[in-house]
Amino acid sequence: MGKYIELNNDNFDSVTSNGVSLVDFWAPWCGPCKMLNPVIEKLVDEFEGKANICKVNTDEESDLASKFGIRSVPTIIFIKNGEVVGQMVGVASEQVLKDKVNSLL
Repeated sequence: MGKYIELNNDNFDSVTSNGVSLVDFWAPWCGPCKMLNPVIEKLVDEFEGKANICKVNTDEESDLASKFGIRSVPTIIFIKNGEVVGQMVGVASEQVLKDKVNSLL
């Protein structure tokens, strides 16, 4: 089983600048974020070698949350070659997330 990429200020641009990235902005105290976590874990295996499945802890990386205007968690942004191409707020199903990532590949 693969592991998602933990993003921070130091690695965000290098990870998201090439290809497709799904970035889950979450917080440890957030109930819906905990519900979404198993879905994110499944996507890691599904898209291994095809897309980056990433997470940003908004409590630890408040600068990144501010940069992307994250006001509530979970928020998922989709990035293609360094450009934000989509955003979803709240819990989404595995199929919805897979369809979005596949549409960007």
